[in-house]
This record gives sequence, structure tokens and C-alpha cells, in this order.
Amino acid sequence: MSAPGAGPGATRGAHRFAGTRAGLIAGLAAVAIISQFFRSSIAVIAPELIAELALSAQALGLAGGMFFLALGVSQVPVGMAFDRIGPRLTLAAVSVFALAGTVVVATAADGAQLIVGRFLLGLGCGASFISGVVLLGRWYPPDRIATLYGLVFAISQLGNLMAATPLAWLSASVGWRAVFWASGAVLVGIVAFFVWVVRDQPPGQAPLAHRGESLWQTLAGFAKVWRIPGYRRVVAVHTVAYAAMATVLGLWAGPYLHDVHGLDGVARGNVLLAMVAAQTAGMLLMPPLERRFDSRKRVILGAAGTVVAILLALALLPAPPLWLAVLLLVGICGFSCYGPIIIAHAAALTPPLLRGRSSAAANLGQVSGSFLLPVGCGLIAGFFGDGGAGYPPHAYRLIFGFIALALVTGALVYSRVRDLRPGEAPPGSG
Repeated sequence: MSAPGAGPGATRGAHRFAGTRAGLIAGLAAVAIISQFFRSSIAVIAPELIAELALSAQALGLAGGMFFLALGVSQVPVGMAFDRIGPRLTLAAVSVFALAGTVVVATAADGAQLIVGRFLLGLGCGASFISGVVLLGRWYPPDRIATLYGLVFAISQLGNLMAATPLAWLSASVGWRAVFWASGAVLVGIVAFFVWVVRDQPPGQAPLAHRGESLWQTLAGFAKVWRIPGYRRVVAVHTVAYAAMATVLGLWAGPYLHDVHGLDGVARGNVLLAMVAAQTAGMLLMPPLERRFDSRKRVILGAAGTVVAILLALALLPAPPLWLAVLLLVGICGFSCYGPIIIAHAAALTPPLLRGRSSAAANLGQVSGSFLLPVGCGLIAGFFGDGGAGYPPHAYRLIFGFIALALVTGALVYSRVRDLRPGEAPPGSG
């Protein structure tokens, strides 16, 4: 006897799910979840990694940033592959590096091996988020991209949630190495699901992949993207917007809560959980504001200014009480959710035939900042010792001030770009 729901009707429903908009969102969300987990997976266990692998401040910063350096290295080949063979097969291929990364991290004996593992994880996640930009641009109208990308990003916070209290609990129960072994198996299942449900374009739409382009023509497309008026100014704020939040949430929030406020692993995980929850809410609430105010630029600059103010409060207050420190950390994540609007602004400047390379080029800016900012913060912390006994409060105040300065710089460059409103048609769409 067949199980309930396993009859012909259910089978036809399963097949209909593949290649639909619902399947697209589900597939994009799944790969984004595992990518977010890998990005943030060393924050809550950073004190344990420091002790077990004898990590210096510079090594911890490099391990945090190496993921994003690898993302940056992958962007040019991934962007080319998107426009030549499509996002679906590209993502499946590069995920092999992520699988190798889980193995290297799980078996790491020192800081060098951890850094190598993080680099492989970054390479393997190089197509995770820009596949969303490209595919949503093919399946939905321009004024829906930011909201839907925000939805995917909000769902992806499940990965950050798993990298908070659950990771702290699992690490204490079975060890962080076992967690990374298990994450490799989860990765294989997620990639298989993505390949099954996602299609590179809606039914009936002609393929946009350019298999007939020469390698030189494909590379020349990147040069065209960088010459688009205003594009580089949008990338300037994209370089620091996500990096500011990721550096705090994914690397320094855990050590800060441990060294300055004395929180143990589970307590740190609970705070990180609240930060992720704030980011999730922000990803659902902030992107639609571009349509409400009919402006991308005003929303981006307003949100960036709020995050700068919060970072400056953490930098200037000599000894904030725990409740205030937690509130400020949560606020950083809640107001840092304007990335989808930046992405929509960059996409709106770009002709459809260059959308894959445009998304990769913009993401290259983001991941470059997400590599350089943690490394810079690690250098600052290194002036205060090797981290074995933790860092003093003024070390963290300098770190928060440095992050605020980086964000101010990016926002000022972006402030001179023309505001391309959500309702405006992208170039080359007619």
C-alpha cells in the first residue's frame, strides 16, 4: 500500500514544483542558509578556537576574512560562468570546494589549516548569493528584486541562527569538529535540492547564456560594467555596508561579549541569536521601503547613518552596561539590512545581458570589504596582545570606531550617485 500523499497526484505536484517561482525561492534560500552558516560559524566558538588551535589575533582576523577573500577570488570566474553556462550548473560545480572546506576545517590542527579550510569554504560559496541576484532578475520585474532578495536573505538567517546558540550547544556537546563533518553532509543535500528545483530562466524564455562568446568578449563585459555611470559609487557603499555588520556579527561580537562582559559560550550564542533575529526582521521590513519612499538612495543613506551612530556609541562609551551593549549590537544587525536595495540599484544600472557579470562585480566589492575589514580589525587587536587572555575594552572601542570610519567613507562616495528609483526601467530593457 502506498503512503498517503505518494500517489500520482503528489508526484505530478513534485514535478510542478521544480522550475517554478516557489521552487526558485526555496532553492535560493537553501543555498543561502548553508552559506550564512559557514560565514558566521567561527564567531561563537572563537574563544575555543583561540585556545585549541593557539590562534593569534592576526590569525583569527585572517580566518574570519579569508572566507570573503575567497569569495572575491571566485567572483570573476563565477560571473563569467553565469553568463556562459547559467547559475544552476555554476553553483553546483563550485560547491565541491565548500565540501572540501568542511573536511579541512573539521580536521584542522593549527591556525594555518583553519585558514585554508575557510578559504575553500569561501570558494565553494562564491555563487550562493549572486545566483539570487541573477535569477531573481530573470524571473521577476525590477521593482520586486530588492524585496524578494530581502526575503531570501531573511530566510538565510536560519544559517546564522544555527551558527549562534545551536552551534555553541553542539560544540559543547559533541565538539565543533563533529559539527563541521555534519555540515558537509547537509551541504550535499542542499546542492542536490537546488539543482532539482531551480531553472536558469522561466518556462518559454530564451536562454540568456552566451556560449558563443569568446573568453576575451566575456572578460570585456566586466570592463563595460565598471564603465557604467554611477556603478562604481554604488559598489563603494556595497563594499562596506555588509562588511560592517558581518565583521561585528561574524567575528568580533563573540570575543567582545566574552572579554568585556564575561559571557560564556551559550550566553554569547543567545546574544548572537538576538542579533540574527534583528537582521532577519530587518531584511523583511527594510527592502520594501524603497518602494514606499520611491527612493533607493535615501533609504540606503538613512540606514547607513544609523549604523554609523550605533558603532560610534560603542566606540565612545567607556563602559556600557551589558543591556545597552546588547541593544547596540542588535541594532547594528537590524539597521544593516539595506544590502538588497544596494544590489537592486546596481542591477538597475546594468543591461540584462551583463547582469551576471554586474552582480559578480558588485559582489566582488562586498567580499573585498568583508575580507579587509576583519583583517584590519585583527591588526588593531594585535596591538593589545596575542588574545590568549582576551583583549581590553579599549581595543574593542578602537575596532568599532574603525568600522564606523569605513562605513562613513563608503556612504560619502555613494552619496554623489544619481538616485535610480524602483519604478524606472533598467537600461537595455526595451
